[in-house]
Amino acid sequence: MSGAQQGKGAKTARSNLQLRIMSALVLGALVLIVTYFGGVAFRILSAAIAAAIFYEWTAMRQDRVPPVHLALAVILLAVILLAMVLGQAATTVILLLLGGLVLLAAHGLVSGAGLASTAGLAYAAGPALALAYLRGGDAAGLLAILFLFAVVWTTDTMAYFTGRAIGGAKLAPSISPGKTWSGAIGGALFALLAGVAFAFHDKAVYGALIVGGVALLLAVVSEVGDLFESALKRRQGVKDSSNLIPGHGGVMDRVDGLMVAALVFYVIAALIAGPDTPAHAFFRF
Repeated sequence: MSGAQQGKGAKTARSNLQLRIMSALVLGALVLIVTYFGGVAFRILSAAIAAAIFYEWTAMRQDRVPPVHLALAVILLAVILLAMVLGQAATTVILLLLGGLVLLAAHGLVSGAGLASTAGLAYAAGPALALAYLRGGDAAGLLAILFLFAVVWTTDTMAYFTGRAIGGAKLAPSISPGKTWSGAIGGALFALLAGVAFAFHDKAVYGALIVGGVALLLAVVSEVGDLFESALKRRQGVKDSSNLIPGHGGVMDRVDGLMVAALVFYVIAALIAGPDTPAHAFFRF
């Protein structure tokens, strides 16, 4: 490679890095602002994430989805998300989701379309509902979402830096060659510390042992979610889930671990404090 080509490549890399940083800063600021206000604003954000994920899930598929089956999936997703945005009770929206999944699965089996769209509907809508009802509209919901963000973002960031610093055996070389066991363990341990910090907040219900245990579980779950999305992209033969986010690829690429962790966190919290006020399981309002 000539010097001119090397210089052009380095310039392109710098440009891409700058684009990634700018996109991350803008999106991060917007997400935090909407998270702060909660309520309908956050429910709209959750719905937009779900819609983008379902679009990317469908767009990545190599086999063509029958138009009627795809239209049914889109209508069902729209109904579920609209009910969520309008503030319907969590139980009602969850029942809508379960009913929609049964209907779409039955249509897929009868029409020969298969169950891929049904899986996409569950993957898009389930975690989005979890995010929306975790946040709710009170102080407990804000703390619950910030706790979730802190754990998942720390896991992702520190897994990268720990893996780069220590290296070692690959975590899943056939799925994501860049990930190492040292990175996965390091990311989870730092996430545990980030989660424990929330236990000392005056609105925390539990102490460091329980909160730390939940943080560690969510960290592991987020890493599994990241690997699942990597496996999905590899199976479909694509590098990114889409190009919706400049410099970052698709929405799924950015929230894969977060959405799975949100679903697990919601299930745990809802079993303790109920489906409509899950954040109250861990934080006082």
